[in-house]
Amino acid sequence: MADAEPRVRSGQIVALRLFDLAYEIDLKRAEQLWASRAQGTSARSRLVGTPAKAVSFGVPPLELDLGPVPVEIGGAGRGLAASVRLYDFGIAAFALRLPVADLPWAAYVGLVNATDFAIGPHLEAPVWAGLLHRLRQLLGEALDRPTAAPLQEDYLLAVVDAFDTPLTAEALLAQADLVPLLSGETRPLAEGARRDLLRQRFSYHPDDLVVLTWDRAFIYEPQRETDVADVLEIANAQLLEMRTYDEMLDEELPRMRDLVEAARRRTNLLASRRYARLARRLHTLVAEVSELTERVDNALQVTEDVYLARVYAAAMEQFRVPNVNAAVDRKLAIIRETYAALHSEAAGGRAELLEVAILLLIAVEIILSLVRH
Repeated sequence: MADAEPRVRSGQIVALRLFDLAYEIDLKRAEQLWASRAQGTSARSRLVGTPAKAVSFGVPPLELDLGPVPVEIGGAGRGLAASVRLYDFGIAAFALRLPVADLPWAAYVGLVNATDFAIGPHLEAPVWAGLLHRLRQLLGEALDRPTAAPLQEDYLLAVVDAFDTPLTAEALLAQADLVPLLSGETRPLAEGARRDLLRQRFSYHPDDLVVLTWDRAFIYEPQRETDVADVLEIANAQLLEMRTYDEMLDEELPRMRDLVEAARRRTNLLASRRYARLARRLHTLVAEVSELTERVDNALQVTEDVYLARVYAAAMEQFRVPNVNAAVDRKLAIIRETYAALHSEAAGGRAELLEVAILLLIAVEIILSLVRH
């Protein structure tokens, strides 16, 4: 590059690991348990840089301070600040924060990649298992139908608050190569791959910049606002919850087909009761998933903040949340159709049973009449 690379004066690296902890979390109960059993602080989250009427949580998540945890990164022991946000629809979003100060750009990129290698998705870092176990021990009573082997999502945020000299977004893109940071690659990438990595970038002021990828984001925010990072966390939480529903329905559909076939193989008149039980079960499943998907969809309401709305929409698209939503909707439609068919067959079975009962009563009446005469 023609210009010298900038130096990061202050910033942080944030590793997120999200777990689908339970069907639902009672946030009020969790807050009470945390206050009585733990030493850290707790707070209900809100977006600090945006008016409440412009962007708001459907149900504000509960944020808990888990204190410092030791992690080895790049061969050196470091203390990372740990926290977790609990969402009422069952997601626990853990965050490990590594503060950064006075680093050349190349060293900052190297530290981001080393952090990803140490606690990213490439291996089961014990730090996440330890935090998850601790949370379950403290707040288990607040979990409704806890998940034994929860699905996970991860995301890495490279955040810069200030460079050694103030930079506009345009100057930053000219002076610093963001591609190694966003890709984690040490080898040069083809021009097309570079363009794809930098395609989802946004600025609201001349001196801020957000660049999104599937598993990482770079945030340059001199005002030190965390709203963009919070929105990216919520998008990941929504992705994880929809993935959970998708996998649950994947498991349910073959089971549903087997139960329907078993019910249809029954030739006795009481098979309609089997249809009715199956129909009730499917109706309950559809109602539960529909209710929770609506809650997930409403986890964040973006109305008047156009910039955050653009970032949020881009993140949802980048994470393919609409695709997962569509898959869930298709599977729910199949279950609804099956429910309707079972309901119809159960009603038909009851009608047949009623007809048989009427015929039997008529026959009994005829027999009794003949006996009396």
